[in-house]
Amino acid sequence: MAAVRISSRSGLPSLLLYLGIGIALGQDGIFDVKFDNAELTQVIGYAALVVILAEGGLGAKWKEVRPVLPAAAVVSTVGVGISVGITAAAAHYLVGLEWRQALIIGAVVSSTDAAAVFSVLRRVPLPSRITGVLEAESGFNDAPVVILVVAFSAVGPVEHWYVLIGEIALELAIGAAIGITVGWLGSLGLRHVALPASGLYPIAVMAIAVMAYAAGAMAHGSGFLAVYLAAMILGNSKLPHWPATRGFADGLGWLAQIGMFVLLGLLVTPHDLVDDFWPAVVVGLVLTVVARPLSVFLSLAPFRLPAREKALMSWAGLRGAVPIILATIPMVSGVEGSTRIFNIVFVLVIVYTLVQGPTLPWVATKLKIGDDQAEADDLGVESAPLERLRGHLLSVDVRQKSRMHGVEVGELRLPPGAAVTLVVREERSFVPSPTTILRRGDELLVVATDPVRDQAEARLRAVDEGGKLAGWLGTGHSPVRKARLTDDTRRASARHP
Repeated sequence: MAAVRISSRSGLPSLLLYLGIGIALGQDGIFDVKFDNAELTQVIGYAALVVILAEGGLGAKWKEVRPVLPAAAVVSTVGVGISVGITAAAAHYLVGLEWRQALIIGAVVSSTDAAAVFSVLRRVPLPSRITGVLEAESGFNDAPVVILVVAFSAVGPVEHWYVLIGEIALELAIGAAIGITVGWLGSLGLRHVALPASGLYPIAVMAIAVMAYAAGAMAHGSGFLAVYLAAMILGNSKLPHWPATRGFADGLGWLAQIGMFVLLGLLVTPHDLVDDFWPAVVVGLVLTVVARPLSVFLSLAPFRLPAREKALMSWAGLRGAVPIILATIPMVSGVEGSTRIFNIVFVLVIVYTLVQGPTLPWVATKLKIGDDQAEADDLGVESAPLERLRGHLLSVDVRQKSRMHGVEVGELRLPPGAAVTLVVREERSFVPSPTTILRRGDELLVVATDPVRDQAEARLRAVDEGGKLAGWLGTGHSPVRKARLTDDTRRASARHP
């Protein structure tokens, strides 16, 4: 994990470091490992991309994505089309590539990478509408880009543009419908079925997300859109044992990225990159300073977003492993000049990630874009259904800045069916009375029946933020960012009520 620490301190996405490891292991490297199986790389890359999209969807906050969903949908479809057209024209007229090769490059590099973007943006607090657009765009634009690359790489003439647009729209619609359906059914099942062990919940969540991809692909829809939407629904459904599930998904996402980046580094032959260095720089320059800004400003023209925010979104269009994976599609399809396409994309991603990654926080500062409240963490909730008791055991930590301090247990005004059953204070536990005053550092165990579980959680959040008068002063249901609420239901409680 040294590469992760180095990347976080330098501002560089860890993509570059893991690619460097792969290059050092491969041809022209220290160990001179010869690996040229583009088909295997594509299969593993697709599998890793499914995991990465699932992890990204699980981490997407619906309250941030919902207000900007139309904008993100437009920039990830119309914006992609604008970017593909401008970049392909530059590759054809400035670099001299044939139109098929130019269109493939234009499509490949029009996909942004969520992992690359947010590994840099984590260091800069930004307004939720910017992070929402960037996050949703990075999850949505993989689907149309994959369809375009596959279409351009197919044997035979490229279909008419209106036929291609119709196919893209149909595949996206099928993928969206399947993703929403699988995600909703999966969340419904996990919230009402008690699995034998808490460790099965993270595995079940990832399995449902992968199932969405498989169902979407089998139905000739966009499996990538399906897995992202299904994961987003699962991630916003207050699932059992959510912190453990989120940590599992993060670790699995990192593992997928590391393996994928190293494998891509093995696939490239460094001495072949020399001839394609300047063509990659030229194409990347047009993409970065012309295609990406125009795609953002034109596609977001109907939305009332400040020009400086659009400018930041233009510069935040980082490319990562996804374009390099997509560049293996023409290699597997046997497109003429596919090796050169891969080399150009590889160099472009490295060069412009080196330029954009470290400078992104600086650009945000110069544009005076920031959010002082963005550093607050959202409230973490973990729950597990008690199959026999039909209830939940919630554990609430009263943190230093929590406004629960000084509030009597009776003043929590929990709904009927919920009660504080135990208080743990300074390594001593006791059963509280309605007049017990809560203190900083206390841990409360709250039992809630299934029908009032959400209502009890909302009330605890409100009191943590607004104190005993929450609800009367307009602070009843706003998200709390200062306390940590976990539902740590014990299986033993289910067996021994």
